[in-house]
Amino acid sequence: MIVRKLKPLIEQRLDGGQSVVLLGPRQVGKTTLARQIAGESTADAVYLDLERPADRRRLTDADAYLRAQAGKLVVIDEIHRAPEIFATLRGVIDERRARGEARGGFLLLGSAALDLMQQSSESLAGRVGYLELSPVAVGELPPGNLTVDALWVRGGFPLSLLAQSDAEAMTWRRDFVRSYLERDVPMFAPRLPAETIARLWGMLAHGQGTLLNQSRLASSLGVSVPAVSRYVDLLVDLLMVRRLRPWSGNTGKRLVRSPRLWVRDSGILHTLLDLGTLHDVLGHPVAGPSWEGFAMESLIAAAGERRTPYFYRTADGAEIDLVFERGGRVEVAIEIKRSTAPEVSRGFHLACADLAVPERFVVHGGQEEWPMPRGVTAISLRGIVDRLGATA
Repeated sequence: MIVRKLKPLIEQRLDGGQSVVLLGPRQVGKTTLARQIAGESTADAVYLDLERPADRRRLTDADAYLRAQAGKLVVIDEIHRAPEIFATLRGVIDERRARGEARGGFLLLGSAALDLMQQSSESLAGRVGYLELSPVAVGELPPGNLTVDALWVRGGFPLSLLAQSDAEAMTWRRDFVRSYLERDVPMFAPRLPAETIARLWGMLAHGQGTLLNQSRLASSLGVSVPAVSRYVDLLVDLLMVRRLRPWSGNTGKRLVRSPRLWVRDSGILHTLLDLGTLHDVLGHPVAGPSWEGFAMESLIAAAGERRTPYFYRTADGAEIDLVFERGGRVEVAIEIKRSTAPEVSRGFHLACADLAVPERFVVHGGQEEWPMPRGVTAISLRGIVDRLGATA
């Protein structure tokens, strides 16, 4: 069983009377987590899946139905299928607040971050909190035979990670990618060509972690630059691609302004490149960027919502793979290396000096921890995940 780190935070907010919008790609485990929370809730719980016609019919008169659930935890899955409910939820949540209800609340599950937030923000601003459930990260790896390398190769979608074999995991992921292109792209962006989205997705996989160059992508795809922007926005919105923005504070340096793009789940990345085993991945040029993106996702998950992730790069070569900012100050700088004997680049030291970063780490592929020159600590991925999680 996989214990999700987000579960206590969701329960804490619901117990405090706050409603929660839980975002995450399909098949990432939102429904399983929501059912666990509902089953353990001190309040009675109602679960509605808006992909089921019977549950949609219950909300024909949504106002009457939802008001009748006073004091209960109401879980609404696939909420983006009925955006008209948001206006009703506003009144129901306000009524519950006016009565001072401490039990129950609403847990709303959706698969498209930006789309859902735009739909809900107009009606539910100040009434709900937003949390994102990402694929399983290193800090959530269940005990047993699964290793960090297995998580890296298969990715963090539970049905891929827990498959009986690499071949079975690969088959699941291929079906998953196909279903996203055949179902989710037409659902969320009916006017965008799924075939072109598929080609872009593959191109981003080959260029894992590189700076966004919309002109080059537009030329390769035979479309306009604005079209590429819309396609990238869609993959980011569907939580399949991370757009990591450059840190842009004032250091007196000439900074890179373009974001870096990453296929967020390493298993999906490997599927797009037809890499099904650890041997396949290690023999491919994407191995280094893949490991960097894999580690980065686990680090961002561990750092918590109060820290904002960026990368840092100047025109003269100073660079940090990942920095975390809190309260306008860069607190942590991380360089990511697959090697078990990492060397720190001169550009990393220069960048840390630019930002006066107090905590500096090189994350490597081994298990040990040791001090390095200039205040840098070499640390394993599990080690830094635990350290970030303890201070989140």
